[in-house]
Amino acid sequence: MARRAVAEALGTAFLLAAIIGSGIMGERLAGGNVAIALLANTVATGAALIALILTFGPISGAHFNPAVTLADASQGGLAWREAPVYVAAQIIGAFAGVAAAHLMFGEPIFFASRHVRAGGAQLFSEFVATFGLLSIIWGCARLRSSAVPFAVGAYITGAYWFTSSTSFANSAVTRARTASDTFAGIRPAVAPGFIAAQLAGAMAATPLFRWLAPSLPKDAANVVVAHTRKETIHAR
Repeated sequence: MARRAVAEALGTAFLLAAIIGSGIMGERLAGGNVAIALLANTVATGAALIALILTFGPISGAHFNPAVTLADASQGGLAWREAPVYVAAQIIGAFAGVAAAHLMFGEPIFFASRHVRAGGAQLFSEFVATFGLLSIIWGCARLRSSAVPFAVGAYITGAYWFTSSTSFANSAVTRARTASDTFAGIRPAVAPGFIAAQLAGAMAATPLFRWLAPSLPKDAANVVVAHTRKETIHAR
């Protein structure tokens, strides 16, 4: 459990460092062109996500996302008593990643974001983004677990552009981005709505795939990719 928790924390930290760091770099180099800055942010995040899932997936499953952890626990892929450890590790790692990115670019370690992302359209976007993410994970984990890192990275890269919220789709990421008044930040007052929409999206996608694929609980051990957790499940 300690190894898996550290893997979740470290992976989430690198993910946030990629999101925040590439946002800062993109904004500084784009000369005011928001589209170019977002493109840089998108490519860096998608590429880093693939690499991180491939790296930490065999240890912890590479959830890096409380919505994924809770959905996995609901189907028996993770013991409920272990879910809080995963979620805590992800949140701690997320804030550590924000701090690391800020230090690399000479920014304050933490400073509250003033970037307003509000409105029903953006909340619905977060529902759609997270629904899609869980759909990708559940669908690919059934038959081709090895393809999940690439599918998730490709989906997030696309969802940055087809959702008005730029697809946060992760409550740990959302919380941590409130502490960054940079290109990728989000105002703290807006974050609870985003988190609620994300959890709703995950809760909607999981039972749908349980109906589409009745074998889903058997495949839950492979979320996000096959990992050492399988040995513990078989022992229960």
